Amino acid sequence: LPAAVLLKDTKLMDVKLGQLGSWLATRDFTPGGILGAVRRGYDRYYNKYINVRKGGLGGISMVLAGYIVLSYVWSYSHV
Repeated sequence: LPAAVLLKDTKLMDVKLGQLGSWLATRDFTPGGILGAVRRGYDRYYNKYINVRKGGLGGISMVLAGYIVLSYVWSYSHV
């Protein structure tokens, strides 16, 4: 039998819909906690798409596509 995993250690994708409120209550929404989450996300993205031995254009093109979409939304307020 697998060991019981604490709710605060569970990934968002593994949280059941009924547990979502309790899971959100265990998150750290202080500025330091949010900054840490952004930093972990950036590190995960960088190590997966940029910092690889045999890299391609995938990571760079995703950042470029995101920039294009954001600049389009910012330019056209009716969207």
